[in-house]
Parts: sequence; C-alpha cells; structure tokens
Amino acid sequence: MLKRLHHSKEAIKMEIREHKSSSIVYFTLRALVILTMILQIFNRNYENVFLCILTLALLIVPSFIQVEFKIELPTTLEIIILVFIFSAEILGEIKSFYIVFPMWDTILHTLNGFLAAAIGFSLVDILNNNDRLQFKMSPVFMALVAFCFSMTIGVLWEFFEFGMDHLIGTDMQKDTVINYITSVALDPTNSNRPVTMSGINDVIVNGQALGLGGYLDIGLIDTMEDLFVNFIGAVVFSIFGYFYVKKRGKGRFVKRFIPKPKDKKRDYLEIVKNSKQSTE
Repeated sequence: MLKRLHHSKEAIKMEIREHKSSSIVYFTLRALVILTMILQIFNRNYENVFLCILTLALLIVPSFIQVEFKIELPTTLEIIILVFIFSAEILGEIKSFYIVFPMWDTILHTLNGFLAAAIGFSLVDILNNNDRLQFKMSPVFMALVAFCFSMTIGVLWEFFEFGMDHLIGTDMQKDTVINYITSVALDPTNSNRPVTMSGINDVIVNGQALGLGGYLDIGLIDTMEDLFVNFIGAVVFSIFGYFYVKKRGKGRFVKRFIPKPKDKKRDYLEIVKNSKQSTE
C-alpha cells in the first residue's frame, strides 16, 4: 500500500510538470494559496486556513485523475479547472468576491455547466471510440448525455450547498432581497389561492427592522439562478459537442475541452513502477 502511494506521488509530480503552461499556472496558484494561508494563520482565521488546505488538495485533483484513471486532460481544460478552483475557493470565499462582485457566482456556475458537459461528453466519446464495444452512439445522444451529466452535477452541488447551510450554518445559498411575495399562505380563506403582497420595503423580526430594503428570500432565487446558468453552459457545450461528432472530430475548439485515453508513453504511473522495479 505504501509503495503504491509512493508511486502515485512520483507519477503526480511528473504529470504536473508534463505541460509547461499548465505547470506554470499550477505553481503560481499554489504559491498564492500558501501565501494566503500564512496570512490567515497570522489573522487567526482558522476557517479560511482550512479552505486554503482544501484548495491545495483540489489543485492536485486534475493530475491525480490523469494518473489514476489514465486519461489525458487537454492543457486548456486543465488550466481552466485550476483557475476555477482558485476563483471559487480563494477569491470567492476568502476574498469575498461573491459579495463584492454580484456576478461572480453566476460566472462560475455558467463555467461549471460548460466544463461538466465537456467531461460528460468525453465519457461517452471514450466509450464510443472503444473497439471492444459493439455499438456506436449518435451525436444527438452524446450531446444529450453531456447535457444531463452537467445538470446532474449542478443539482448535486445545490444539494451540497443546502446541506452545508442547514447542517453547519453557512450561507452558501446566498439570500436575495425582494420587494414582493406571492403565496397561498397569505390567503385568509384557505382556498389555495395565491395572494400577492407588494411594495415591501422592510421586514421586522422580533421587533427589530432588518433594514435590507425588502423581504429576504432565503436561497431559492439564488439556487434557481445557479441552475439556470448551469443549464446555459451545458446547452452551449452540448451544441458544440454535437457538431464536433458530426464533423468527426474536426472541431479544434471542442478538442481543447475533451479528455482522451492516455498514451502509454505518458502513463507516468507505469513508468514509475517499471523504473522502480528495474532498480530493485
């Protein structure tokens, strides 16, 4: 077991250094995360220290996946994943970009929908090009699978945010201030008739005005907006993926986002194993 872990560690190091551009991005972001973690330790903000440790672990995930699952991530996709992780955890959470820039969360969820669709598409593309399979999937089916995979990832993430908010007391599903509500609970006749209350400028809770300028929606609007932009990202890539298959892989843009089975010459885990065995 220890030998296996040592082999994986050495292979991941080799994988990180394989592409010069992605390795530069990795080491740059890693240095920024470590610097941020040191500052958070001095500020005794240990929750953010945990986020930094989590980010350092997540930055290794792309290389870990390539080594363990023997697939090759295109350099463009790998760089975007690394920047996405840094943008979500360090900039979004620690630097409060989610609050400072209201569109930050929307941008990341749109990108997440696009990337998840690319990963879902690549899964069926790898199967489609496997000689051991006796069937071929149509471009429409592959695009549909990519779309459904992306939306499933988006829904699971919203489940995670909801769970964190209700079990730990975080505020991952950001609240929205609205000036009207429509609900059957406001119907005095209890006849399931929706009643609208408009012109809400403030809310008083336990005798104290919240001073938010309206009624506080607790996460629902944020969740639906996240799923909608995830939907847009998934649809965009699914359309690109459809034409990519239609033209038999000639789309250069889509190739930048579709992982492929790893070439045996770049299977670093096997290279490390063989080198260790030859020296023993």
